[in-house]
Amino acid sequence: MRRWLALALNHPRKLALGLGALAATGFQPLGLWPLTLLAVAGLIALVRQAPTWKQATLIGWCFGVGHFTLGNNWIATAFTYQANMPAWLGWVAVVLLSFYLAVYPALAALTGWLARRSVPGLVLALAAGWIISEWLRAWVFTGFAWNPLGVAALGGFERPGLALLLPWLGTYALSGLVVLLAGCWWAAAARGKRDPRGLALLLAPIAALLLPQLSAPPNDVTAHRYTLVQPDIRQEILNDPAWFEAQYQRLAGLSKGAGDRLVLWPESGVPDYLRDGYPERYYLDTYGADPALARRRLGMAIGPEAMLLTGTVDLEIAGGRAVGARNAVTALDGSGTIRAGYAKAHLVPYGEYLALRWLLEPLGVERLVPGGIDFWPGPGPRTLDLGRFGKAGIQICYEIIFSGQVVDPDNRPDFLFNPSNDGWFGAWGPPQHLAQARLRAIEEGLPVLRSTTTGISAVVDGYGVVRQHVPRLVPGRLDGQVPAALAPTLFSRLGNVLPLGWAIVLLAAGMVASRRRKG
Repeated sequence: MRRWLALALNHPRKLALGLGALAATGFQPLGLWPLTLLAVAGLIALVRQAPTWKQATLIGWCFGVGHFTLGNNWIATAFTYQANMPAWLGWVAVVLLSFYLAVYPALAALTGWLARRSVPGLVLALAAGWIISEWLRAWVFTGFAWNPLGVAALGGFERPGLALLLPWLGTYALSGLVVLLAGCWWAAAARGKRDPRGLALLLAPIAALLLPQLSAPPNDVTAHRYTLVQPDIRQEILNDPAWFEAQYQRLAGLSKGAGDRLVLWPESGVPDYLRDGYPERYYLDTYGADPALARRRLGMAIGPEAMLLTGTVDLEIAGGRAVGARNAVTALDGSGTIRAGYAKAHLVPYGEYLALRWLLEPLGVERLVPGGIDFWPGPGPRTLDLGRFGKAGIQICYEIIFSGQVVDPDNRPDFLFNPSNDGWFGAWGPPQHLAQARLRAIEEGLPVLRSTTTGISAVVDGYGVVRQHVPRLVPGRLDGQVPAALAPTLFSRLGNVLPLGWAIVLLAAGMVASRRRKG
């Protein structure tokens, strides 16, 4: 074993690449969190022995390449659902994206290396660097916050695990805590088996991740009833007009019921344009030429006393033609009257719009969502007042992954509705998406209701417990009462100032520890 370890340490960049991939196995659908801790502990060891800051940074970058290539493999699946670009280009996109995203672990590794003169200093500084780098990753170039390291600390559906600390940490600080726990394992290995303190360091992360599983959060609910629908409309037929009527009939059939209730349909739930005022040719491109008829049909599907929240597409018209589109959620009552709407603010680059279109379109590059016009962003988090059905905060699909960016701070909702189409993303994307929605629920103390085309649809309470769910690739519906919102959390008041504050504390402690101790 020692010979194998010595051989591996002689090739630190290759080892870092493998450790990065190993760290990604702690994410869903695998959930192998001990391997994440082991991998990050290995990264700490490699950074510690790096002779120069350039080599430490390169080790962090290699770790990131392996980490994001495996963790984001679902992106390659999306390329199999469009015909204008070869499917193999999906893996090129995954690797190229990983080359960029790896810059952030590289920055964290550099931060740790600067405090390398002591074991505690390196670990504390690396944890601080990881917090800051994940925060940067969430907004630089519009941001890509998928799979923060802290999601590995999220427990099973019924027990949120160490993620229960999110109200006092925030997601990015939870990632820093995972680095600290991995540092305990590295310190334990460095002390050797004869040092009793090494055993304590070895057991501390295990206890930290497992003990919270013993608690069972209460299950308080409101009087607001819901019917949440998962139609299992596969991506292969979702945008085919020949299937539009069958899709409507499936959604309507799964929504049958009576009385006051909120009916929740997914993103891409309605292909018809529901708003008046567009040129007639645009209505003919969908099922019905009459938007008023389309709205009435929806009202009949849910019943006179219900309210529907569904994914739709709205158009921006100028000069008699569509110049842009909005990925929207529309609220309709039982009479088919539109009561409120929300437009997605955080759009997916190359999915909903083609960045650098002037350069890439002549090269044959297209966005993944069908259509010749780009989607336009909405104004940001908004709360829809649905009267007797409560106040709904809306986060469409990808928006839910952005910590601190999901709630209107001036108008706190009763719950978050997260309609999504996860049919693009194979077996790995949907469970990762649900895991990140659970992080938002715990951070904000708000229940999250997810309706998706193919799964995983779920009702998550403010503690991050999945109270109901429909598995992937299964049609179904969930009925119940909306979980009660918790009191506003510290994170909901401070936002990402909170994890950045923790980063400053850890960084200061790391620098002090580095100056006071050596070895």
